[in-house]
Amino acid sequence: MKPPSTLDVHEPSRNQWAIPREIPGVLLAGSPAASVRGACNHSGKPVAGSILVVERLGPELYDAILASSAVICSRGGRTGHMQSLCRTRGIPVLRVSPSDLADLTGHAGHVTIRTDRQSVVLGDAESARRSPESPAVTPGDLGSVCVVIAGVADIRSMNTFTPRVEQVDSYFIREEFVCLSAGLSPLDSLRAGAGEAARYGRAVAAELCSLAGELLPGQRLVMRMLDLRSDDAAQITTGVEVDHEPNPELGLHGARGLLKEHHYPLAFQALRARLRERLGPESARVSFAVPFVNDREEFLRLRLHLDLPEDMPLSVFVETPAAVHSAAEFCAAGASELFVGTKDLTQFYLAADRGNHLVAPSYQTRHPAVMAGLRQAVEAGGGTPVHVFALGSDLDHYVRHLPTRRFMMCTAELQRLARGVNPR
Repeated sequence: MKPPSTLDVHEPSRNQWAIPREIPGVLLAGSPAASVRGACNHSGKPVAGSILVVERLGPELYDAILASSAVICSRGGRTGHMQSLCRTRGIPVLRVSPSDLADLTGHAGHVTIRTDRQSVVLGDAESARRSPESPAVTPGDLGSVCVVIAGVADIRSMNTFTPRVEQVDSYFIREEFVCLSAGLSPLDSLRAGAGEAARYGRAVAAELCSLAGELLPGQRLVMRMLDLRSDDAAQITTGVEVDHEPNPELGLHGARGLLKEHHYPLAFQALRARLRERLGPESARVSFAVPFVNDREEFLRLRLHLDLPEDMPLSVFVETPAAVHSAAEFCAAGASELFVGTKDLTQFYLAADRGNHLVAPSYQTRHPAVMAGLRQAVEAGGGTPVHVFALGSDLDHYVRHLPTRRFMMCTAELQRLARGVNPR
């Protein structure tokens, strides 16, 4: 990852912003702190401790996001990929109106994000303390937790966290985040020939080895295989042309995209070979999940495409209504685990784009139809482990209404839960 740069920030004059102005917004990702203060960063480049001000969050901003103390944007929903990255690291994200963002764009000084008030203050603002709200659920109410991470630091912080969360038995990372952390461009590598594809696979394996080195005894690492939408791919791909799709969410990505990538099997074989070479028997602690897959036939076609041995475990992400109805068939076809991707499943059940704030009221992670789909997926698992992703704010509801104690949670939200603070 590229080191944070420095930023020349000119503090406003003593009289400028003498009367604080508070701009209301919507909190897309919360934070343990009730307020976060920092210098506005409009550059899109990493500036340690700054508040990143951008129109929308995309993968090209990965380094800038991780270097920031907070983010202000004017587009996006609570569960976009980069918003989820922020939730993993406990970086608050505030969405304001486009006109208010324009005002912020001309502001070069410090601002304060009030997470307790869902607003940003221009000018001097009193520091705030959030009154702790004890959550109804504690880690002790959970049987198993798969922690969603963005890199090595998240495993390290979770495994050294006090009080220890004994229920954490696995960590989950997206291949795209592995690539962004390592400065890799997946499509550029995969479409540059067999040699580059193999080098890409070995580079991904090197990152996974670093992650595996942080695991405690009994813990596992799960990588969700490449699931790069065309709109995100266009932001980080330079050497090849990325097809424009009118609706990338419903486009060529996930399992259907992997089936079209001729050199991905070579990359995946090189990845697994390097893991065995570097980790030996411990490589069995690293497993893989198929993203965005609809049915048993697609699952088996991908196994064949990747030329996987029959005894190699492969798990499935259930995140479309079709996958919910195919959950039992996935298990019968040999899926080692099921991971229920609530964020995508919600948008497809309710026809509400999770990244479009204009339909945010319709995007309801507790809607009866969504809950019915989650319950059906859990019950279809039978003896196969089923993990349900839960936002911190939904965890209590899911624990009370779903027949499972296996959940996936973002690192920062689980840590807040362990501290006895209600995740927001």
